[in-house]
Amino acid sequence: MFKKIIHRIPVASRWKLALATFPLVAAVVILKFGAHYLGFEFLGLSSLFTAIISANIFLIGFLLSGTLSDYKESERLPVDLSASLETMADEALIIYQHRKSPEAKAFLQKLAQFSQSLVDWFYRKERTSALMASLVSFNDDFLALEGQTQANFIVRLKQEQHAVRRMINRIHCIRETSFLGTGYTIAEIITFTLIVGLIFIKMDPFYESIFFVSFVSFMMIYMIRLIRDLDDPFGYGDAETAPDDEVALKPLLDSRKRLVSYYQGLKE
Repeated sequence: MFKKIIHRIPVASRWKLALATFPLVAAVVILKFGAHYLGFEFLGLSSLFTAIISANIFLIGFLLSGTLSDYKESERLPVDLSASLETMADEALIIYQHRKSPEAKAFLQKLAQFSQSLVDWFYRKERTSALMASLVSFNDDFLALEGQTQANFIVRLKQEQHAVRRMINRIHCIRETSFLGTGYTIAEIITFTLIVGLIFIKMDPFYESIFFVSFVSFMMIYMIRLIRDLDDPFGYGDAETAPDDEVALKPLLDSRKRLVSYYQGLKE
């Protein structure tokens, strides 16, 4: 419920993760106040505790560097997908303009429908198996076009089909697997333990302890949540609660519009 409220707040997307983190930090600060006034601050601040904080920050940095490599690769995939689909559409348009081929027109229609299925797949409205079956059905169109164009045109279409298949498999792999999941677990355990420790550690003066508890808690919780968001760059399952750091689908959405316009232009 809270995530839906945050996503409806009209602020820049880069601030939404921070806004979602503030309530957790506020809860930690309230617990710190309670522990202080009830006399439950029974732990002392030691160099070992600060060393554990440093080690946790190092671990979080390692996890962040690993997820960023996948994220940077993921940013290129929608662009490459749209380029491959439009390249196949170019070949179909050339054949249609040369021979007025109904098979080329049908293939162009199928490409427009496939682009819509691809967008639905990103939003988890289409299964991967169904999308792959649609991609395999392009073979029937290639056979129908084989006698109407040169062999190298068909080879180019097959190459683009292969590129689309490879990118879909790569996106599926990134979406369904997590980078070093056990590393996330230990980072979350250490972060939780450190925050609990900060609540029960006695630091004087008290107002300084509030500053350090809130700052350290915000930093660690924010980084853990950021890594979780970046680890699934294709988190479009729910438009209201999807992370704000997912890869932009605008190139693919624009390509879908162009493919539809290409087909509609042939009907006129």
